[in-house]
Amino acid sequence: MNAQPYDIAATESLLAFWRDAGVDACYLDAPVDHTHIAPPPMVQAVQRATASVATPLAGRNASDAIDQARSLAAGAATLQDLAAAVAAFDGCPLRQMGATQSVFGRGDANAPVLVIGEAPGAEEDQIGQPFVGQAGHLLDRMIEAAGLTGKVFMTNTVFWRPPGNRPPAPQEQAVCAPFLERTFALLKPKAVLLLGGATAKSVLQADEGIMKLRGQWKEWRLHEGAISAPVMPTLHPAFLLRQPQVKRLVWADLLSLAVRLETDSVEDHG
Repeated sequence: MNAQPYDIAATESLLAFWRDAGVDACYLDAPVDHTHIAPPPMVQAVQRATASVATPLAGRNASDAIDQARSLAAGAATLQDLAAAVAAFDGCPLRQMGATQSVFGRGDANAPVLVIGEAPGAEEDQIGQPFVGQAGHLLDRMIEAAGLTGKVFMTNTVFWRPPGNRPPAPQEQAVCAPFLERTFALLKPKAVLLLGGATAKSVLQADEGIMKLRGQWKEWRLHEGAISAPVMPTLHPAFLLRQPQVKRLVWADLLSLAVRLETDSVEDHG
Protein backbone atom coordinates (compact mmCIF):
# COMPACT_ATOMS: atom_id res chain seq x y z
CA MET A 1 0.00 0.00 0.00
CA ASN A 2 1.47 3.32 -1.07
CA ALA A 3 1.81 6.09 1.52
CA GLN A 4 -0.60 8.96 1.06
CA PRO A 5 0.69 12.57 1.00
CA TYR A 6 -0.85 13.31 4.40
CA ASP A 7 0.87 10.23 5.86
CA ILE A 8 4.24 11.47 4.60
CA ALA A 9 3.60 14.99 5.93
CA ALA A 10 2.58 13.62 9.32
CA THR A 11 5.71 11.47 9.49
CA GLU A 12 7.96 14.40 8.55
CA SER A 13 6.27 16.57 11.15
CA LEU A 14 6.75 13.92 13.85
CA LEU A 15 10.41 13.42 12.98
CA ALA A 16 10.98 17.19 13.06
CA PHE A 17 9.31 17.31 16.46
CA TRP A 18 11.61 14.65 17.91
CA ARG A 19 14.68 16.25 16.35
CA ASP A 20 13.91 19.64 17.90
CA ALA A 21 13.14 17.90 21.19
CA GLY A 22 16.72 16.65 21.25
CA VAL A 23 16.27 13.10 19.94
CA ASP A 24 19.10 12.41 17.50
CA ALA A 25 19.21 8.61 17.37
CA CYS A 26 17.01 5.50 17.29
CA TYR A 27 18.17 2.40 19.12
CA LEU A 28 18.24 -1.27 18.09
CA ASP A 29 19.72 -4.26 19.88
CA ALA A 30 23.08 -3.44 18.30
CA PRO A 31 24.38 -0.08 17.04
CA VAL A 32 24.20 0.47 13.29
CA ASP A 33 25.63 3.54 11.55
CA HIS A 34 23.28 3.92 8.58
CA THR A 35 25.15 7.00 7.40
CA HIS A 36 28.45 5.21 6.97
CA ILE A 37 29.51 3.81 3.61
CA ALA A 38 32.66 1.75 3.85
CA PRO A 39 35.37 2.99 1.46
CA PRO A 40 37.32 0.59 -0.78
CA PRO A 41 40.05 -1.46 0.96
CA MET A 42 42.85 0.64 -0.55
CA VAL A 43 41.28 3.85 0.78
CA GLN A 44 40.83 2.25 4.20
CA ALA A 45 44.54 1.38 4.26
CA VAL A 46 45.51 4.97 3.45
CA GLN A 47 43.14 6.29 6.13
CA ARG A 48 44.67 4.01 8.75
CA ALA A 49 48.18 5.05 7.76
CA THR A 50 47.41 8.77 7.93
CA ALA A 51 45.07 8.79 10.94
CA SER A 52 47.81 9.58 13.44
CA VAL A 53 48.88 12.56 11.38
CA ALA A 54 45.50 13.94 10.31
CA THR A 55 43.84 14.10 13.72
CA PRO A 56 46.38 16.37 15.47
CA LEU A 57 46.52 18.61 12.40
CA ALA A 58 42.74 19.06 12.44
CA GLY A 59 42.87 19.88 16.16
CA ARG A 60 45.54 22.50 15.63
CA ASN A 61 43.56 24.08 12.83
CA ALA A 62 40.45 24.32 14.98
CA SER A 63 42.47 25.74 17.85
CA ASP A 64 44.08 28.32 15.57
CA ALA A 65 40.66 29.38 14.26
CA ILE A 66 39.32 29.84 17.78
CA ASP A 67 42.40 31.87 18.74
CA GLN A 68 41.90 34.05 15.67
CA ALA A 69 38.24 34.57 16.58
CA ARG A 70 39.15 35.52 20.15
CA SER A 71 41.71 38.04 18.93
CA LEU A 72 39.30 39.65 16.47
CA ALA A 73 36.46 39.69 18.99
CA ALA A 74 38.59 41.21 21.74
CA GLY A 75 39.52 44.11 19.46
CA ALA A 76 35.88 45.09 18.87
CA ALA A 77 34.77 48.02 21.04
CA THR A 78 31.22 48.20 19.65
CA LEU A 79 28.72 45.83 18.07
CA GLN A 80 29.41 47.54 14.76
CA ASP A 81 33.10 46.76 15.16
CA LEU A 82 32.19 43.20 16.05
CA ALA A 83 30.08 42.80 12.90
CA ALA A 84 33.10 43.93 10.85
CA ALA A 85 35.33 41.47 12.73
CA VAL A 86 32.92 38.61 11.97
CA ALA A 87 32.90 39.56 8.29
CA ALA A 88 36.71 39.49 8.25
CA PHE A 89 36.95 36.12 10.01
CA ASP A 90 37.89 33.23 7.73
CA GLY A 91 38.17 30.44 10.30
CA CYS A 92 34.61 29.10 10.18
CA PRO A 93 34.23 26.25 7.66
CA LEU A 94 30.69 27.39 6.84
CA ARG A 95 32.20 30.26 4.83
CA GLN A 96 33.34 27.73 2.26
CA MET A 97 30.05 25.82 2.08
CA GLY A 98 27.96 28.12 -0.07
CA ALA A 99 27.17 31.06 2.23
CA THR A 100 27.21 34.36 0.35
CA GLN A 101 27.89 36.67 3.30
CA SER A 102 28.16 36.86 7.07
CA VAL A 103 24.97 37.47 9.04
CA PHE A 104 25.71 39.09 12.39
CA GLY A 105 22.76 40.79 14.10
CA ARG A 106 19.89 43.22 14.08
CA GLY A 107 18.16 45.29 16.73
CA ASP A 108 18.97 47.91 19.34
CA ALA A 109 22.64 48.02 20.34
CA ASN A 110 21.49 49.00 23.86
CA ALA A 111 18.75 46.38 24.10
CA PRO A 112 18.09 44.76 27.49
CA VAL A 113 17.37 41.39 25.85
CA LEU A 114 19.75 39.31 23.72
CA VAL A 115 17.97 36.79 21.48
CA ILE A 116 20.17 33.98 20.12
CA GLY A 117 19.10 31.60 17.35
CA GLU A 118 20.90 28.71 15.74
CA ALA A 119 22.05 29.81 12.26
CA PRO A 120 21.06 32.00 9.31
CA GLY A 121 18.74 30.54 6.70
CA ALA A 122 18.32 31.28 3.01
CA GLU A 123 16.54 34.62 3.48
CA GLU A 124 19.04 35.73 6.10
CA ASP A 125 21.95 34.79 3.84
CA GLN A 126 20.43 36.84 1.04
CA ILE A 127 19.61 39.95 3.09
CA GLY A 128 22.46 39.83 5.60
CA GLN A 129 20.34 40.04 8.77
CA PRO A 130 19.09 37.34 11.16
CA PHE A 131 15.43 36.36 11.51
CA VAL A 132 14.06 37.97 8.37
CA GLY A 133 12.35 34.87 6.95
CA GLN A 134 9.02 33.33 7.84
CA ALA A 135 10.22 32.14 11.24
CA GLY A 136 11.65 35.59 11.95
CA HIS A 137 8.37 37.28 11.11
CA LEU A 138 6.61 34.98 13.57
CA LEU A 139 9.21 35.80 16.21
CA ASP A 140 8.74 39.54 15.62
CA ARG A 141 4.98 39.20 16.12
CA MET A 142 5.42 37.27 19.35
CA ILE A 143 7.99 39.78 20.63
CA GLU A 144 5.57 42.61 19.84
CA ALA A 145 2.71 40.83 21.61
CA ALA A 146 4.90 40.38 24.70
CA GLY A 147 5.67 44.10 24.77
CA LEU A 148 9.33 43.62 23.90
CA THR A 149 9.50 45.48 20.58
CA GLY A 150 12.61 47.65 20.48
CA LYS A 151 14.07 45.84 23.48
CA VAL A 152 15.90 43.01 21.74
CA PHE A 153 19.09 42.42 19.80
CA MET A 154 19.09 39.26 17.67
CA THR A 155 21.99 37.10 16.58
CA ASN A 156 22.90 33.41 16.08
CA THR A 157 25.42 30.87 17.33
CA VAL A 158 27.04 30.88 13.87
CA PHE A 159 27.13 33.68 11.32
CA TRP A 160 27.05 31.85 8.00
CA ARG A 161 24.25 29.76 6.54
CA PRO A 162 24.85 26.00 6.88
CA PRO A 163 24.22 24.09 3.64
CA GLY A 164 20.63 22.97 3.27
CA ASN A 165 19.64 25.05 6.32
CA ARG A 166 20.83 22.21 8.57
CA PRO A 167 21.52 22.90 12.26
CA PRO A 168 25.04 24.13 12.97
CA ALA A 169 27.56 21.53 14.12
CA PRO A 170 29.08 21.90 17.61
CA GLN A 171 32.51 22.45 16.04
CA GLU A 172 31.14 25.31 13.94
CA GLN A 173 29.51 26.84 17.00
CA ALA A 174 32.73 26.53 19.00
CA VAL A 175 34.70 28.46 16.37
CA CYS A 176 32.12 31.27 16.40
CA ALA A 177 31.65 31.28 20.20
CA PRO A 178 34.19 34.07 20.90
CA PHE A 179 32.11 36.47 18.78
CA LEU A 180 28.91 35.46 20.54
CA GLU A 181 30.55 35.88 23.95
CA ARG A 182 31.84 39.31 22.93
CA THR A 183 28.32 40.27 21.84
CA PHE A 184 27.15 39.27 25.31
CA ALA A 185 29.94 41.25 26.96
CA LEU A 186 29.31 44.42 24.91
CA LEU A 187 25.52 44.34 25.19
CA LYS A 188 25.41 43.36 28.90
CA PRO A 189 21.76 42.32 28.57
CA LYS A 190 19.42 41.93 31.51
CA ALA A 191 18.12 38.67 30.04
CA VAL A 192 18.94 36.23 27.23
CA LEU A 193 16.46 34.23 25.14
CA LEU A 194 17.87 31.04 23.58
CA LEU A 195 15.96 29.68 20.58
CA GLY A 196 16.18 25.97 19.81
CA GLY A 197 18.00 22.93 21.12
CA ALA A 198 21.28 23.53 19.25
CA THR A 199 21.49 27.04 20.70
CA ALA A 200 20.71 25.99 24.27
CA LYS A 201 23.20 23.13 24.19
CA SER A 202 25.96 25.36 22.82
CA VAL A 203 25.50 28.36 25.11
CA LEU A 204 24.68 26.46 28.30
CA GLN A 205 26.94 23.47 27.57
CA ALA A 206 23.92 21.28 28.32
CA ASP A 207 23.14 17.72 27.30
CA GLU A 208 19.36 17.87 27.76
CA GLY A 209 16.96 18.42 24.89
CA ILE A 210 15.07 21.68 24.50
CA MET A 211 11.83 20.17 25.82
CA LYS A 212 13.53 19.61 29.17
CA LEU A 213 15.38 22.95 29.20
CA ARG A 214 12.62 25.29 28.06
CA GLY A 215 10.67 27.29 30.61
CA GLN A 216 13.46 27.12 33.20
CA TRP A 217 15.66 30.06 34.07
CA LYS A 218 19.37 29.32 33.75
CA GLU A 219 22.44 31.52 34.03
CA TRP A 220 25.07 32.39 31.45
CA ARG A 221 28.32 33.61 32.96
CA LEU A 222 31.49 34.35 31.01
CA HIS A 223 34.70 32.76 32.20
CA GLU A 224 36.44 36.13 32.09
CA GLY A 225 34.99 39.25 33.64
CA ALA A 226 31.86 39.68 35.70
CA ILE A 227 29.36 39.40 32.85
CA SER A 228 26.35 37.22 33.59
CA ALA A 229 22.63 37.21 32.89
CA PRO A 230 19.56 35.03 33.42
CA VAL A 231 18.80 32.84 30.42
CA MET A 232 15.48 31.44 29.18
CA PRO A 233 15.71 28.57 26.66
CA THR A 234 12.66 28.08 24.48
CA LEU A 235 11.54 26.49 21.22
CA HIS A 236 12.74 27.88 17.90
CA PRO A 237 10.12 29.79 15.88
CA ALA A 238 10.85 27.55 12.88
CA PHE A 239 9.61 24.64 15.01
CA LEU A 240 6.39 26.55 15.74
CA LEU A 241 5.69 26.81 12.02
CA ARG A 242 5.62 23.00 11.90
CA GLN A 243 3.95 22.49 15.28
CA PRO A 244 1.71 25.54 15.90
CA GLN A 245 0.01 23.83 18.84
CA VAL A 246 3.12 24.43 21.00
CA LYS A 247 3.11 28.19 20.49
CA ARG A 248 1.55 28.46 23.96
CA LEU A 249 4.80 27.11 25.46
CA VAL A 250 6.91 29.80 23.81
CA TRP A 251 4.31 32.41 24.71
CA ALA A 252 4.60 31.38 28.37
CA ASP A 253 8.40 31.65 28.15
CA LEU A 254 8.19 35.12 26.57
CA LEU A 255 5.79 36.31 29.25
CA SER A 256 8.14 34.99 31.93
CA LEU A 257 10.96 36.94 30.29
CA ALA A 258 8.86 40.12 30.03
CA VAL A 259 7.82 39.89 33.69
CA ARG A 260 11.41 39.36 34.82
CA LEU A 261 12.57 42.30 32.73
CA GLU A 262 9.87 44.54 34.19
CA THR A 263 10.63 43.37 37.73
CA ASP A 264 14.34 44.07 37.31
CA SER A 265 13.52 47.51 35.89
CA VAL A 266 11.34 48.37 38.91
CA GLU A 267 14.04 47.18 41.30
CA ASP A 268 16.67 49.25 39.47
CA HIS A 269 14.55 52.37 39.93
CA GLY A 270 13.48 51.45 43.44
